Amino acid sequence: MSDEPRLRIAIFGGIGRATLARPSNQNALDQRTVVELRHALEEFEADGEVRAVLIAGEGDHFCAGNDLADLAATLESTEGGEAEDASALGRLFLGVRQMSKPVIAAVQGRALAGGAGLATACDVVLAREDATFGYPEVRLGTVPAIVMTMLRRSVGEKHAFDLIASGRLVQAAEAERIGLVSRVLSRAAFECEVERIVLGLASHSSRGMAFTKRLFYALDGMDFREGLDEGVKVNAEARAAAEPSPARSKE
Repeated sequence: MSDEPRLRIAIFGGIGRATLARPSNQNALDQRTVVELRHALEEFEADGEVRAVLIAGEGDHFCAGNDLADLAATLESTEGGEAEDASALGRLFLGVRQMSKPVIAAVQGRALAGGAGLATACDVVLAREDATFGYPEVRLGTVPAIVMTMLRRSVGEKHAFDLIASGRLVQAAEAERIGLVSRVLSRAAFECEVERIVLGLASHSSRGMAFTKRLFYALDGMDFREGLDEGVKVNAEARAAAEPSPARSKE
């Protein structure tokens, strides 16, 4: 296994930044990258200075999918390696959802297979106008199984099945139209706009953001009445935990 760095990690401006750093391999995901990224997110979650997290890719592409050479080597050398590889990716995606801080993907170029899954797992997806998304696993005789739960929730049943059954690629504009992408940004202003948006998210109350994210994903498993009841409960918790305003604190 190469000793080349998989990630570049930095914290500044209240933002934890994890950049996939294998541009020569289109930032393909191998087991080491997945584990290191999960550990980085855990460190960001525990760091009180971090108020938002940005996942990006170095070079021309966000992430072109899984590192097939690494996967083949894992399967050859480890009994049950396929399940271990899939489990590691599943833990990464779940970890993103369980964080109290917003996680933003900044996507340029290709986001395919596991790379598209990583973007889909994030709370906000900012796509450069030239970005391409796709789940082409069916063409290789495999299944985009780990991302399927998130994809159905993001784009709905019909769009999700079309994407995974055809394996077709979609450009940023269509990805935004069907709900796979939050915003499409121009190529010229991409980096500046990503920074502006992420800093904006980082400027909000960390307590309020944590309550918001917790409720947002908890609603997945609830019916309408349960969702309303949980909303009432979280609203009361958030109000009770809110810091007093300057005016009230002087009384």
